[in-house]
Amino acid sequence: MPDLITVEALDGSHPEVDADTRADFFRKAAIGGGTLIGGGVLLSGLPALAEARPSKRQDVEILNYALTLEYLEAAFYTEAVAKGALSGDVLAAARVVRDHETAHVKAIKGVLGRRAVKRPKFDFMNTTGDRDTFLATAVALEDTGVAAYAGQGPRLKQAAVVKAALSIHSVEARHAAHFRALAGMDFAPKAFDSPKSMKQVLKIVKGTGFLG
Repeated sequence: MPDLITVEALDGSHPEVDADTRADFFRKAAIGGGTLIGGGVLLSGLPALAEARPSKRQDVEILNYALTLEYLEAAFYTEAVAKGALSGDVLAAARVVRDHETAHVKAIKGVLGRRAVKRPKFDFMNTTGDRDTFLATAVALEDTGVAAYAGQGPRLKQAAVVKAALSIHSVEARHAAHFRALAGMDFAPKAFDSPKSMKQVLKIVKGTGFLG
């Protein structure tokens, strides 16, 4: 990953950076806020991507899409831990994943800078109030997140951004497997997973009713 990636580099205002120094990709990126420029916004924050060839501008839009999903996951686990209904291995897992998702949010916001979409409001209703409902929801969120990253990976242009997305994708897959095991489900039910398009993910997220 590059030594320093900012949104200007993603947008094409600067030359391509060296993709080999990937260890510093997220760590050295500048942190900022702001809103997405270009592209529609669906469901209070999920950007609508145009069907187009991979481009630096599209990389920005895809990162904002990923950021909104990470906002949702971070908020879900934060609320679940704070409510106090979880215990034992489930609580321990929720704390670890909360910290991971919060780190993902910070990292992606750092790359996007002022172009990062704002955090939507969420209402998780009663899904964080007991162990079984929490686990069922966690499995659904993590499975969807894994499929969403897989769906957008081929649409990314820059090698550094692809590597960054893959570094998150693999962690999300570990989350999904662990929550599946805690819920008494098959941790890896298939040898191959199918990616999900943005349209499919939007339908799933909209169906949760979590986005205000």
